[in-house]
Amino acid sequence: MSHRNARLTIHGRRLLVERVRSGRPVAHVAAEMGISRTTAHKWVRRWRAEGEAGLRDRSSRPHTTPHRTAAETEGRVCRLRKERKLGPARIGPILGLPASTVHRILARHGLNRLAFLDRPTGQVIRRYERERPGELVHVDVKKLGRIPDGGGWRVLGRAESRLTRTGVGFDYVHSAVDDHTRLAYSEVHHDEKAATCAAFLSRAATFFAAHGIDRIERVLTDNAWSYRKSSLWKQALADLGAAGKLTRPYRPQTNGKVERFNRTLLDEWAYQRPYTSNDQRTAALADFLHTYNYHRCHTALGGQPPISRVNPPGQYS
Repeated sequence: MSHRNARLTIHGRRLLVERVRSGRPVAHVAAEMGISRTTAHKWVRRWRAEGEAGLRDRSSRPHTTPHRTAAETEGRVCRLRKERKLGPARIGPILGLPASTVHRILARHGLNRLAFLDRPTGQVIRRYERERPGELVHVDVKKLGRIPDGGGWRVLGRAESRLTRTGVGFDYVHSAVDDHTRLAYSEVHHDEKAATCAAFLSRAATFFAAHGIDRIERVLTDNAWSYRKSSLWKQALADLGAAGKLTRPYRPQTNGKVERFNRTLLDEWAYQRPYTSNDQRTAALADFLHTYNYHRCHTALGGQPPISRVNPPGQYS
């Protein structure tokens, strides 16, 4: 990839070649485009030898690295990382390597962050992404304490809240996240019963259809009774022509995209500011979802919002 200050992109190289092919001197074209004659000759020479493919960027990585750390030593570094969860500063003295070298080895093998590992087993967590929108939708429910009128402990303080504001119950935030696009839809309800879950799924499908995801192929949930046993849930799946899939028990990583969305939901909506009533917090959910889907940068999408994968660029609102 061209660096940010490069004089020539692949389009500029094509323009360079076209001007030289028209009969103009290479030195004159190079001066016009603000590059050296050596650079201009290089791209013209590559184009003559390889055609269009010669104008593409090439990796600067050397073909051979004779001084690279031995494979056996790299294996020992990886074993210490997986088995003992040690960092570069501690692995280095054990193996007689600089910490910087250990870090490069860990990065090469995808072990440079402990978050990449399953802590109990030391196995690298396998992350996946479906190829197309609607291929898999993650569904989950987040239980959230309701806010009494006048505010909860975040407004009044813990002592006052315990004495006078108890027994307000819980809200259940139902969420659906598309695996490929990360497009999200949520609703707040008073329960997580089968009828509520089934009706939510139907409305979520309508939301996705309005955003270009016409068909949901599979729905992934945890092992809650409403998803596992309910005939209403199964009927809702059948109405959509979708298959149901359950996670392994006690393995929330499988449903990780909606679990991660739940964490964002708490940080950027539920606990984002003190609310003085439950209705006020519920009303703020729509604005959060719009920001999340249309404007919030998502690292897994290259810094783009989820809507970028279902609408052509420039159609954000």
